[in-house]
Amino acid sequence: MTSRRKIALLLVDVINSFFDPGEPNYYPGAEDVLPVIATMLRAARQHGHLVIHAAERHRTFHDDFEWKKLPIHHLEGDPSTDFVTGFEPAGPAEAVIYKRRYSAFFATDLALFLHEQNVTHLIIVGVKTNCCIRATVQDAFAHGFTPIVPREATSSNRPHLAEASLEDIARYFGEVVSATEAEKMLG
Repeated sequence: MTSRRKIALLLVDVINSFFDPGEPNYYPGAEDVLPVIATMLRAARQHGHLVIHAAERHRTFHDDFEWKKLPIHHLEGDPSTDFVTGFEPAGPAEAVIYKRRYSAFFATDLALFLHEQNVTHLIIVGVKTNCCIRATVQDAFAHGFTPIVPREATSSNRPHLAEASLEDIARYFGEVVSATEAEKMLG
């Protein structure tokens, strides 16, 4: 029996909070990944690959367990949670997953949705490599998907932790490839 490979592109937290210098979670250099992500997004759209936008959102006026570790952030309706201009979903064919934890899989229907679409491989891009990307990759693997992380399409304000995370991803959970390799997969 041969298995068919079906690839989807998952953008994690490509929202203003991380990429606009005036926003609370911005860090210098975060925007360097945007041109690489834009190229992959164009390729995915052009070649008919499924595109999913995962964005962190928390409920206004309600407690959230995450506040035990982090300051209050990414509240519904706050402009910091808007998608970066040019990275908004391009119509209803692109799925949006709102998450309340680091992983795009935790307490969302992402795994169910991807299985229903027969996705086998997931190219994961966005921020932060050592936190939301790593958590999403680990859960992708646990749900039976092959996660693929293009090195130049993720970043972190802690480069040493990003490198350690990429090493762990390559060793235990999936593939770490160049942006060029990921673009070819989407081509």
